[in-house]
Amino acid sequence: MRLSLPAGLARLVLLAALVLPLGALAACGTGDGDVVNVYSHRHYDTDEALFRQFTEETGIRVRVVSASADELIARLEREGDASPADLLITVDAGRLHRAMERGLLQPVRTDALASAVPDHLRDPDGYWWGLTRRARIIAYSLERVDPDELSTYEDLTDERWNDRILARTSENIYNVSHMASLIAAGSLESGEAWARGIVENMARSPRGNDTDQIRDVAAGVGDVALVNSYYVGRLLNAEDQASRELGRQVGVFFPNQDDRGTHINVSGAGVTAHAPNRDHAVRLLEFLTSPEAQEAFAQANYEYPVREDVEPGETLAGWGDFVADPLPLSRLGELNNDAVQAFDRAGWR
Repeated sequence: MRLSLPAGLARLVLLAALVLPLGALAACGTGDGDVVNVYSHRHYDTDEALFRQFTEETGIRVRVVSASADELIARLEREGDASPADLLITVDAGRLHRAMERGLLQPVRTDALASAVPDHLRDPDGYWWGLTRRARIIAYSLERVDPDELSTYEDLTDERWNDRILARTSENIYNVSHMASLIAAGSLESGEAWARGIVENMARSPRGNDTDQIRDVAAGVGDVALVNSYYVGRLLNAEDQASRELGRQVGVFFPNQDDRGTHINVSGAGVTAHAPNRDHAVRLLEFLTSPEAQEAFAQANYEYPVREDVEPGETLAGWGDFVADPLPLSRLGELNNDAVQAFDRAGWR
């Protein structure tokens, strides 16, 4: 299944082929013209195309260092006030909160950002701003599970799901943030009890990434898995037929629709504490939350926009509307340590 993109978005995606490899952009000096230096955990063609579009519109070149979030945060700490980085982009609000707590980000607030990003999808003091949303869905076997059996995250602890659940390790940041949301919705004790119930119902020990969970559902290792919606969308629109077939073997279910809603997380960005090109970083951040950029994320990258005036892309729209948990995502970082402890006590490795 291929997406048919509007002409403007197709142009953005095609531009990705012209963008220099990220490694070639990693030299981040600031003395040769208008530039904004980005440390990014994201690794998508859509981002590269948008960076090129930003350069075409503003004359400001975007230079990127790409690595994992933990590596980028450690690098910012080592570099201190000599860091050339202007903008940190990563997935997961908890990681952004961690960077903020370590003094690596500075507050930014503009009318454009405030009107684009809802309150609960950004730091209340402007240290970081959401760029895209992903829902933590239940991917289920279309052959072995009736979606009427599904309801809430909490229901997955019922004994009828024994030996049927697949999950990543407790160290995975998506799981940590999900646990933080469960603690916020109830208590540390209820979160720990949930984790213990999931462990008892696991079909195998936790391992792999979200795509691996989907693959094992399709292979019959388990019947349901907790994954981010983005991964299903990416499989359904992959270049190779085998990946598309894999995506078509699972259904997408949004839990907790009759109470708080489905857990969501964001990829987001914050201006670094010692940004040498602060104004350019703010301008890029505003561009990435603009309607044009948000539509590109939605149509070409299978992520939900943070802007309420931009519709989801075709694949996501096909899954229907859903109620999203309105929890302020700053809470995910605040409850990070509690979440890790709950997993440890529950035996989720």
